[in-house]
Amino acid sequence: MWNAITDVAGIRVGHWTDAKALTGCTAVLCERGAVAGVDVRGAAPGTRETDLMRPGTLIERVQGILLTGGSAFGLDAAGGVMAWLEERGAGFKIGTWSVPLVGAAVIFDLALGDGSVRPGAKQGYAAAKGAKDGPVAEGNVGAGAGATVAKMLGPAALVKGGLGTASKRLGDGTVIGAIVVVNAGGEIVDPKSGKTVAGPRKAKSKGFESTMALLQAKRSAPPPGGNTTIGVIATDAQLTKEQANKVAQMAQNGLAMAVRPAHTMFDGDTIFVMATGERKQRTNRSDVTVIGATAAEVTAEAIVRAVKAAKSVPGAPAIRDL
Repeated sequence: MWNAITDVAGIRVGHWTDAKALTGCTAVLCERGAVAGVDVRGAAPGTRETDLMRPGTLIERVQGILLTGGSAFGLDAAGGVMAWLEERGAGFKIGTWSVPLVGAAVIFDLALGDGSVRPGAKQGYAAAKGAKDGPVAEGNVGAGAGATVAKMLGPAALVKGGLGTASKRLGDGTVIGAIVVVNAGGEIVDPKSGKTVAGPRKAKSKGFESTMALLQAKRSAPPPGGNTTIGVIATDAQLTKEQANKVAQMAQNGLAMAVRPAHTMFDGDTIFVMATGERKQRTNRSDVTVIGATAAEVTAEAIVRAVKAAKSVPGAPAIRDL
């Protein structure tokens, strides 16, 4: 296993990155279709096709999820992913037509690098075309290129965020993987150690301020925009749409474990689920509980890995250099 979302059979990942403008997008594909779910927990989301993933709607399977920079402008890149999938006949069949279904979520990265450069259809197509299985690049790649974290003291004290991935195989062989773009306003904490991995940088010494202490002392206010952690959970288990939505809900616990505070009024925190169903065993309620709890674990691990893999750029030092 590669400790990546691509450990889930049928899942491929591709990035498009502009290392100069510090933006990009990441396509997570399952051309055969995966049962989808979603949980939007932040109060400032930028998303596409989330309604069709909710219980009570017609569509069960999507062919891809796009994670992208560019703020709301970046949603245009999903059209490029659709175009690439359509060329391969992937999608919801309506008569002679195939309509690929691609969910998407954005981060705000316009304040770092060149904000006039945003992923569009051409860039989304390139990310989809480059999708593959195997190891997944982390850090300043794809939608993580312009991500930053720990913004409660403003841009002078923030730290570079990025993209991370992780996976776990259960005792029965079921695989759960996560890929997360970490652009949080809050600090990043490793749940395994309880230590702060990345927080607002102290002005006169090394180390980090406590985000919650700053907020509770009213020394800082949450930044009025520019935050969001978005990700995809994939599993080879057979899930119904209702079960996929429950797993997405439980996966948000991993975000809350690793990002403090999470799900704020100024974050658009969103988690998608893609269940490929490659494992043919029927999934019961107990299985869903274990899958959801494990999804939270790999989400938290992917968040920590994203920050550790990030590299410094102008205006955003990485923790490896602090």
